[in-house]
Amino acid sequence: MKRNIFSNALTVAFAAFALGACSLDEYNPGAGSGGDETRNFTKWQGMVTYCYEPLYGQLFSAFDYFAVAEGGTDLWLTSNNRTWGQQVFYYEGLTTNTNYTNKLFNQAYSLINTCNTAIEVAPEVVGGDEHAIRVLEGEARCLRAYYYYILVSNYGNVTLKLNSSQDGAEMRPQRNTYEELYGQMVADLKLAAEYLDVEPLNGDYARCTKKTALGLLARVYAQGAGEGLSEDGVSYWQRAKEVAEDLIANASTYGARLYDDVAEVWAAANNKSNDEALFIASAPSTKVATSANYAQSNIFSYMYPKPNNLNDIYLVKDNANYYLGRVNNNILAPSKYLIDLFDADYDKRWEVTFMTAYGNPTLKQTTWYPSDYEDKTVTLDEGLCEKYGIDQRHVGKKIYPYADGNMTTGTWNQWPHKIWPRGDHSGDITVLQDVDNVYYTPYPLDVDEDRFVIYLSKDPLTAEEKAERAYVCVNIDDLFDEEGKYVEVAFDGTNTYQLYPGFNKLNWCFDGAYTSNLQRKVGDTFIMRLAEVYLIAAEANAMLGDGARAAQYLNPLRQRACRNAEDFEAHMRLTTATEQDVLDEYARELCGEFNRWALLKRHHAFESQLAKGNPRAARSFTEKNYLRPISYDFLNQIENSAEYGNNGY
Repeated sequence: MKRNIFSNALTVAFAAFALGACSLDEYNPGAGSGGDETRNFTKWQGMVTYCYEPLYGQLFSAFDYFAVAEGGTDLWLTSNNRTWGQQVFYYEGLTTNTNYTNKLFNQAYSLINTCNTAIEVAPEVVGGDEHAIRVLEGEARCLRAYYYYILVSNYGNVTLKLNSSQDGAEMRPQRNTYEELYGQMVADLKLAAEYLDVEPLNGDYARCTKKTALGLLARVYAQGAGEGLSEDGVSYWQRAKEVAEDLIANASTYGARLYDDVAEVWAAANNKSNDEALFIASAPSTKVATSANYAQSNIFSYMYPKPNNLNDIYLVKDNANYYLGRVNNNILAPSKYLIDLFDADYDKRWEVTFMTAYGNPTLKQTTWYPSDYEDKTVTLDEGLCEKYGIDQRHVGKKIYPYADGNMTTGTWNQWPHKIWPRGDHSGDITVLQDVDNVYYTPYPLDVDEDRFVIYLSKDPLTAEEKAERAYVCVNIDDLFDEEGKYVEVAFDGTNTYQLYPGFNKLNWCFDGAYTSNLQRKVGDTFIMRLAEVYLIAAEANAMLGDGARAAQYLNPLRQRACRNAEDFEAHMRLTTATEQDVLDEYARELCGEFNRWALLKRHHAFESQLAKGNPRAARSFTEKNYLRPISYDFLNQIENSAEYGNNGY
């Protein structure tokens, strides 16, 4: 079935496709309806490649899955407490036909049948190298396990289908047990780990490898542990510990490593072929380094404020912001709980993760806008100072631009940026500086900084401290009400209440990776990285009662995030770690990486964590919300929907 399977108005045929009625025609029109066509190596290899399609085609390139995987947790709130997507963000009115959860169910099932066909046919494929067939079968098994992981972690004990069912749809499906579902995922991933190589097939780093299978195996064991499962009398927590610790101890053997500095993880130069990546969402042909081969994403546009709401001081219009991109969706913002978890004096994951200083960008490098530096320089007058609470001693001072973009042409126009150096106001493009990531802004912002017009201060500034600064200063604490929700109205007579820390991890700006549509950018997205394996090792040890060993796996993440090496022993090192310590460290390291909802579910921690970070959701959350509602589209097509059930919705 083509990409229209992901449209909101799903066809009747989709339900049949989801549970096993797909033919090769649906995967690749014109390839034939099965039979010998499926056994031709070239056709079969193409089918395995197609099994990756949901990853880059929707799950990790559109906001829908992000809203389900991260929304409704302790880490994210709607900006200004908006009533938008409240079904998944706050459990208000969540039903079987809520778009996000309805769509995810269908997306996750959409390629399982193609994986089934690829696995079923593998022993009969002709015309290909035996080793390549073995590796490709391993990829199909790895992907099938991952899609089932999404289904089971969100929807519970759904239907397990392992055959391609070419003869027609199963109209009276039955649910399988957790033991059966997790057992199959484990079996697939173990076999995938055996079949896959350390290096990806044909050098295409977007494909699953041995480290992918092992990383997902550790994650699946951890998730199943939350359901109380065991294997051969051994707790899934113990199995998660064993797999995670092996992968960590032999990381280099599997072709993975932790970067020494957390900033390197998100450096623009490391977006492609990242050393820490175990599993990524990218377009299926990554060997050719052109933007045509990158996956496009608009998720970043939901995770930033719109600074030009202060348009008399932030002078770039939203629809012409070639630096941030067009950030006009402005939906999710970090909770106060998440913000407070970062001790930014020592932990530089704060500025790696969030943008809190906003400066005007220019396009001086381009030939068609040469006077942009002067146009985007702000001169503080009495009116601006009075409006934004800037001390009148700064009247007449200038705030200069921060970033400057160039235009390169290709399949799309691209807009790589550099940074104007502090203290040089010449506007001469020869002085522009390359940096690891143009979205890392300084922390803390210096008192005499003159390249930023807006600063959101994590540490509350006094009136006297604000008076020293010639830029708009907003204390982040002032953006929240007493209950911990974002305020809904102005507190100073301006639009500063609409600001919040912008989320950097899913925003990219590098040569070859920016489209002409400023709402979409292109690059690779982590599905899993080695840091998560350290967290799983810590988590499993903590749950098994060994807090000291748990701390040993958290400390490498904390040490590489420590702002100054000499501060690690006194301020960042842990000697023991509890379950709560692990949950908190997951938030610091993996916030926004499609992980949080599943984590809280396996720890049965929604009630306690929502009370800390998401009070509005805490009021609505009930026990049934530990499962998402079964898809309305699916239930509407089967004959036994009442028997199958909708998870209580």
